[in-house]
Amino acid sequence: MARIVVVGAGVGGLAVAARLAVTGHQVTVLERADTVGGKLGRYTHDTASGPFHFDTGPSLLTLPGIFHELFEATGAKLDEYLDLVPLDPIVRHVFPGGGPVLDSCADPTEFAARIGAVLGDRAATDWQRLWRRAGRVWRASEHDILRRRVDSPRDLTRLAWRLGDLAAIRPGQSLRGLGRAHLSDPRLRMLLDRYATYTGADPRRAPAALVAVPYAELAFGGWYLRGGLGSLADALLSRCLDLGVMIRTGATVTRIDAAGGRAHGVRVAGQAAPVPADVVVANVDALTVYRDLLPDPRRLAGLTDRSLAGFVLLLGVRGNSGLAHHTVFFPRDYDAEFDAIFGAPGRGVRARPATDPTVFVTAADDPAVRPTGHEAWFVLVNAARHGTAPGAVDWRRPGLAAAYADRILDVLAERGMDVRDRLVFREIRTPADLADSTGAPGGTIYGTAGGLLRPANRGAAHGLWLVGGSSHPGGGLPMVALSAQIVADEIGPAW
Repeated sequence: MARIVVVGAGVGGLAVAARLAVTGHQVTVLERADTVGGKLGRYTHDTASGPFHFDTGPSLLTLPGIFHELFEATGAKLDEYLDLVPLDPIVRHVFPGGGPVLDSCADPTEFAARIGAVLGDRAATDWQRLWRRAGRVWRASEHDILRRRVDSPRDLTRLAWRLGDLAAIRPGQSLRGLGRAHLSDPRLRMLLDRYATYTGADPRRAPAALVAVPYAELAFGGWYLRGGLGSLADALLSRCLDLGVMIRTGATVTRIDAAGGRAHGVRVAGQAAPVPADVVVANVDALTVYRDLLPDPRRLAGLTDRSLAGFVLLLGVRGNSGLAHHTVFFPRDYDAEFDAIFGAPGRGVRARPATDPTVFVTAADDPAVRPTGHEAWFVLVNAARHGTAPGAVDWRRPGLAAAYADRILDVLAERGMDVRDRLVFREIRTPADLADSTGAPGGTIYGTAGGLLRPANRGAAHGLWLVGGSSHPGGGLPMVALSAQIVADEIGPAW
């Protein structure tokens, strides 16, 4: 039996803690916040009409089979803890200029028919051709990449003997390039481009292999958890406690002790004695690990390409707006949005708030999250990370957040969804707020921008492991759960 300390009680930290505890290890989780869940945050706003409840992080569960596996591995059934509700549409796409509306769904034949009805037969044929390629990419990556440790580019050579898979993955091609090669309709290309943001990346630079992201969402479905996605954190916490995991909140880890090249404990703020450990699992951003907890200039140098962040409005809205669970309102010029978010520091162009951004609205049709006759809107806009560097925006600059919130509401009105006179309240969450609440550097959602290689699960010292969205295999709830599986399998059982 090993003494294992998990730093951070996000989904990755809780999942790996449960998996390790069930195999006989002594596991302690140290979390800097007062609650667990990490970026799977929740917020309640009380009003005279009743409370509004919000998920302030992920709003969609994909690849539910991964979570069934997780709970079964810890001796439980997912359905005993969570009520999964399939979504149709998964996302409603509202294209610019008062154009058509396209609803995605988990039936490939039906979705192709919807594309044909809205965008024409050629667009449907194009999508089906791209879908076949996406399926090959998914099947190649799901077994050989997503469920195994990948420490270096050499590990990707597992695919080298399957030339058809390499042709489908298209190393060196961007997701934008793949869309241009396969999709004649610019609106379908816009839909595909958006999936790069699922990994925090610019589609013009993101690898074509990210075509597996829409495949995973649309082949296996999108799901809502009744009561909100935050209930997943409650369920994982319950599993951990049932398995004897010790959870300490309000415990900020300041250093990983690794004298002699081996992790043997951590230091906690306000506590003189170290917390001893045979193994340390870090469920924090890899940048935080290698900059602050266990400084490693070589590994830190590979973490400079940071992901985008998010600017959020939490809105209480009177009446029924007729929205789908998820609705995305696209801009006329998608490239201008990415130009603003990432800037071009090498050419002296700073990052800045996008003036005409894509707006993503989540409005759950769930009586448990809003008073009768009202809606609880989570409004997300892609944004530059917080900071003062040329590739960031100082979101604490006086007046900026309020002015940008006004602009987003104006953009929604311009796109046919004016709720300014129906607001019960609005609250703002900037990338600076996310950095404060979760410790994510700059408030980035995914750590480094999405690429084929993420920071390795095996850490810089023997006995140090990384889980979570900033490490392999990447961001998003199912990938985070897979990172926990990879690390737990590598550590192995106590017996």
